[in-house]
Amino acid sequence: MLVASGVAVALAAGGAVTAVVWQGRERDRDDAARAAAAALAAGITAGDLGGARLVDDAGAPDAAAPEVLTTTLEGMDGLRPRVSVSSVQRDGEAATARLAVSWPVGQGWAYATEVPLRPVASGAGTWGAVFAPAVVEPSLTAGERLAVQRTPAQRGQVLGRDGAAIVADSPVVDVGVQPSRTTDPAGLAAQLAGLLDVNGDDLAQRVTSASPDAFVQVITLRRADYDAISAQLKPLPGTVFREASLPLAPTPAFARALLGRVGQATQELVDASSGRIADGDTTGLSGLQRTYDERLAGTAGTAVQAVAVKGAAQDAEQGGPRSLFTSDPVAGQPVQLSLDARVQQAADAALATATSKDAQPAAALVAVDVPSGDLLAVANTPTTGADRALDGRYPPGSTFKAVSTTALLTTGLTPDQAVPCPATATVDGRSFRNFEGEALGDVPFAVDFAQSCNTAFVGLSDRLGASDLPDAAAAVGIGGGWDAGLGVDAFTGDVPADDDPVARAAATIGQGTVLASPAAMAVAASTIARGSWTAPRLVLDPAPASAGPSADPSASASASGSTSASASTSAAQPQPDAARLAVVSDLMRRVATSGTASALADVPGAPVHAKTGTAEYGSGDAPPTHAWVIGFQGDLAFAVLVENGTSGGTTAVPVAEAFLRALA
Repeated sequence: MLVASGVAVALAAGGAVTAVVWQGRERDRDDAARAAAAALAAGITAGDLGGARLVDDAGAPDAAAPEVLTTTLEGMDGLRPRVSVSSVQRDGEAATARLAVSWPVGQGWAYATEVPLRPVASGAGTWGAVFAPAVVEPSLTAGERLAVQRTPAQRGQVLGRDGAAIVADSPVVDVGVQPSRTTDPAGLAAQLAGLLDVNGDDLAQRVTSASPDAFVQVITLRRADYDAISAQLKPLPGTVFREASLPLAPTPAFARALLGRVGQATQELVDASSGRIADGDTTGLSGLQRTYDERLAGTAGTAVQAVAVKGAAQDAEQGGPRSLFTSDPVAGQPVQLSLDARVQQAADAALATATSKDAQPAAALVAVDVPSGDLLAVANTPTTGADRALDGRYPPGSTFKAVSTTALLTTGLTPDQAVPCPATATVDGRSFRNFEGEALGDVPFAVDFAQSCNTAFVGLSDRLGASDLPDAAAAVGIGGGWDAGLGVDAFTGDVPADDDPVARAAATIGQGTVLASPAAMAVAASTIARGSWTAPRLVLDPAPASAGPSADPSASASASGSTSASASTSAAQPQPDAARLAVVSDLMRRVATSGTASALADVPGAPVHAKTGTAEYGSGDAPPTHAWVIGFQGDLAFAVLVENGTSGGTTAVPVAEAFLRALA
């Protein structure tokens, strides 16, 4: 009995070991099958089966499968499905994976498909997938592939403050060259360069390297612009033309840096769109058209068919190309802005008059509706490139004295108090001077303000504490968090706190580390005009995310020991003191009547209030300067910046005058 019992125990133990080994091998097979399915799903999603193990039904390697996938998808205009593994069922040496397939077309096209899985004949424990077109779409046969046709949706319009379209479909003409029609590509390119202001050398190279019957794009012109020079273009051998339409603003300059442009999608945009944008689509390329492209573009209509592979006959029983999926286009939705077309066009026209030390001055003008805070105009010159009106970072120069005055008024300063204005003032060894070395002597502070005396403000700077200027700036919106409520990127300004007397003296006159954009200074001017804070708006619909809290002037110092008007968004926007703003408003009126902006004194309409600024930047004994003016007239506040301008009074004020007179 003892011997028999021992044998039984040994047999039982051996059986248990065998069962464990068998179970382990079964788990390994399951894992290998799942791994093969996951690799295939990832490869189809990427359009590249290089990372998948592909076999035929007998488990032998299938080198043709990657090319079969390429052929299956080649008619989908770069669209790729998203494929995931739903389940894997194995029965011995065979398994089947169920795949979930979804396409970024229409409102979504999704279905399930299956793929057989087999052990690799020459691989120890590895499995592979048996690929066929039906793995991509279950009804496809070996001689079929997918093909898509897209119907563009009607693009949404960009609306102005009054609800009227400021960007709408307008006729354009694409001017091009067909290489086979010209015997002198270089000569033609030179002629077109002279007429259309394009790069002739680049055009000649593109024409020479293109196929004979290609349409080599030269430029897209508004219909009116094309009509004006068509008589000169049409006789040129090789020129060809295509009529089309594009969403356009009223004029080429109209808020162009803000609005951006629409055109044929680049490959970069196609690749980044996850299938939303296809080759040949018209899409937003820059600015607001790019930011809000998904809303404006709508959803293209889509028709997916099963068609015969080139060189193969379609299955007669299936009746030729078969419809697999269709969806109608869904028109884009509008985007409404606070821009006023009349104000914007006046701003664009005024900037065209700007002059500076540069041959082609860069300048910006922002206008704000005082009661509502709405941005009525966002203008830039040049009209292409950076949106310096919203994003520019410049020392505001003496325009910031309107802000530092609100801080000085808390120290007991009054407009009638005599404050010396010497030619120079020194703080801890740093010398500050007035524009062109002017000196007013002992005069009332109101005169110092009107004549923009730097040394008077520098002499008063020792009355201020480290956080007084950031607090004053935050109260009028400089450095606040209101950009989140605009719906587009903007720089609201930065006014660092500093215990250093020299830095504080420089900050009182808008120099040193103080920075602002034209938009930030226009918002500050509107706050002074209103006597209270109202968050500015630009994109009205869709409503942007809440602007959130603005700067908290009482926020604790950072680890470096400094704070700034843009350093904290932990508390609500502080309301400014209305009485102090009223004093600053009166002082700004004196600037327009008897100070550095006196050219604005006789502008028709309500009284103009202003503050000029000449902001040094860079280095040297005579650093270059930017010219500024901010102000308001009635319910309209504004800020003008001219890069490399001589002074606010001589360079920026004439632009503001042209702007206001155009609206009178």
